[in-house]
Amino acid sequence: MRVMITGSSGFIGGWVWKRLAEQGHEVIGLDKAGPPEEFGREKTCICDILDGKRLRSAIKESQPDAVIHLAARVDLDEKHEIRGYAANIDGVRNLLDSVRQAPSVRRVIYTSSQLVCKVGHVPKSMEEYCPDTLYGESKALTEQIVRQADGGTVEWCLVRPTTVWGPGMSAHYQQMLDLVSRGVFFHCGSGKLHKSYGYAGNIAHQYATLLAARPEAVHRQTFYLADYEPLSLRDYLDSLARELGAKPIRTVPLPAARTLAYLGDVMGALRGRSFPFNSFRLRNILTEYVFDLSRTRAVCGDLPISFGSGVRATAEWYRGLGRGGAVQSARKAPAAGWNSRT
Repeated sequence: MRVMITGSSGFIGGWVWKRLAEQGHEVIGLDKAGPPEEFGREKTCICDILDGKRLRSAIKESQPDAVIHLAARVDLDEKHEIRGYAANIDGVRNLLDSVRQAPSVRRVIYTSSQLVCKVGHVPKSMEEYCPDTLYGESKALTEQIVRQADGGTVEWCLVRPTTVWGPGMSAHYQQMLDLVSRGVFFHCGSGKLHKSYGYAGNIAHQYATLLAARPEAVHRQTFYLADYEPLSLRDYLDSLARELGAKPIRTVPLPAARTLAYLGDVMGALRGRSFPFNSFRLRNILTEYVFDLSRTRAVCGDLPISFGSGVRATAEWYRGLGRGGAVQSARKAPAAGWNSRT
């Protein structure tokens, strides 16, 4: 199968590319940035999905059998104008239009986010939305646009990855690993904090399986993507500390953590921009969320990578990075708990 991945230079895009290539698929990347050298990708279309004409041309010329749509703006930085997330709105409309004009495309997987609902809220239906960020609102619009268009004769499904971890994580998470490695990270309170996280290799497996699944199992459906068993944030970070040979992570009592978060709020107000540890991030850290992944499991089957293997691979990858830039950025931030972000 010939598969196009939009956002192919991103974290998840790289893992999906690798998985599909291992299965013998021909992969074509599409990204506004060039392909990372370490993946040795030769087939990448340089294209911003906001450029509808260029996108239509790229898909028509590449003639993919399927598209995995990952291109998006994924940060939470926009506070005032949802149009800042145009890639998640107009970009999806452009892709739908391009697919309609590309007779080769038989299936599309559109990527949304768990943040279509605020952290901790488990919706009763896949069309219930309650985002508390503009990013989440933009991803809710992604889903609504796809459902309203309904793809014509093209098979489609929506997926909501939760927090994804593993080798290749963003600088935000590299900073967290650096704090753990240096022995200055701390837990906020004594709770286990269970969350539906997904190891990147398992998320890639789920994408690849949904791509090949029977039409009646996936068409017009929405799936959460994560490891089937929720992890404990405390146990996860303690495991990383042991694998990195770092000091055991200490625990800061919740009252003290809340005081530090309040001070972060004050610092952020004085600086005019968000402080690395604040009340918003503390709430995210402390909020547990566990999704029902039975529907995903029924289609995707067992996952290939265990929790322990994922931790070891992540620690090995981090050690291979060296300490340069990640250390410098981390030293500017407090030794704060990890903000769960998708």
